[in-house]
Amino acid sequence: MPSQGQTADRYRAVQSRIQDAAVRGGYSPEGIHLVAVTKNASIAQVRELIELGHMDFGESRMQHYLQFAAQVDDFLERHRELGPTEGRIPQNIRWHFIGHLQRNKVKRILPMTRLVHSVDSLRLAEEIQACPLQRESATEVLIQVNTSGERGKYGIAPAAVTHLIDQMDTMMNIRIRGLMSMAPQVEDPEAVRSVFQRSRELFEELKSSDMTGDEFDILSMGMSNDFEVAVECGANVVRVGTAIFGPPAEQEEETSTSTTSDA
Repeated sequence: MPSQGQTADRYRAVQSRIQDAAVRGGYSPEGIHLVAVTKNASIAQVRELIELGHMDFGESRMQHYLQFAAQVDDFLERHRELGPTEGRIPQNIRWHFIGHLQRNKVKRILPMTRLVHSVDSLRLAEEIQACPLQRESATEVLIQVNTSGERGKYGIAPAAVTHLIDQMDTMMNIRIRGLMSMAPQVEDPEAVRSVFQRSRELFEELKSSDMTGDEFDILSMGMSNDFEVAVECGANVVRVGTAIFGPPAEQEEETSTSTTSDA
């Protein structure tokens, strides 16, 4: 079980590493957003980050997602009832759904989701478009692209991205904000630099085309093992779990959720 404050120390270390990587890549550190992936976190760790002022959290499993979102809402509501404080606790949390989204789960996921990172098919886009919500604004999504070319990995081929964006052009309930990609899991992060560079090139090609507008401005790539290389290559959203919350073994006494690969 992680000791009190260990999560905060790791969080600050990740922030520092992001800033350093941004400088090395020639990017502004202020323009890079950290999504804390809660897959192997405990609710106590999530609350610890919220108390530090962190707002963006990501999850890839629906049941865990719904459970944590409800518990965080209760936590924030209790603080609102106490009235204004001098702390940094935000009024609201931005939840990101970062995993493969099955069409039959769209209706449960969307109401609490700030950004869907993983739209990888026309059929999923159509399900999101048709989801019966009382919308104040369109659902914001990223197109997941498989720039690594790995078999069995979710995401569409780079050559198919323009076709999917064109098919989604008339979907008024969806706003395409950018791209998401995942690199192969390797020991040496430098080995995947070319994957991130290809994702950045594709992102820039689309951003400068007539197919996208000013709101196409998010490139989500990089996880615990490789986020520094991703930032150096131009990522402005990184999804980090283990480097903040520790490996799954540390959570065995704090959470009963099933184990999957961490972000």
